[in-house]
Amino acid sequence: MSVVLRLTKTGTKKKIRYRVVAADSRKPRDGRFLEILGTYNSQKKEDNFSLKEDRVIRWLAQGAQPSDTVKNLLKKSGIWKKFKTKNSEEAAA
Repeated sequence: MSVVLRLTKTGTKKKIRYRVVAADSRKPRDGRFLEILGTYNSQKKEDNFSLKEDRVIRWLAQGAQPSDTVKNLLKKSGIWKKFKTKNSEEAAA
C-alpha cells in the first residue's frame, strides 16, 4: 500500500476548505483515508492552515509521499526542513 499525504475537499460551494490527510494512493480524492493530519483554508490570507507536526513527520518517516500542494504547505510551516534535517542526522549516524 502506497501512502500519500494529500488534500481532500470539505465545506460548501464557494466556501471550500481542505483537510490534509494520509491516504492510500489508489483511493479517490475524497474517499477513505487513514488519518487527518490538519486543515487548510485557501480563502484566508493569513493563518490559513494547521498541521499536526509530529504525525506528519511520522508518516513521512514511514515513506509517505506528499502531493505538490501539501509539500508546499510543509515547506511554509517548516516541517519539511525539520524532516530533512532529522533524516540526514539519522543517515550520518
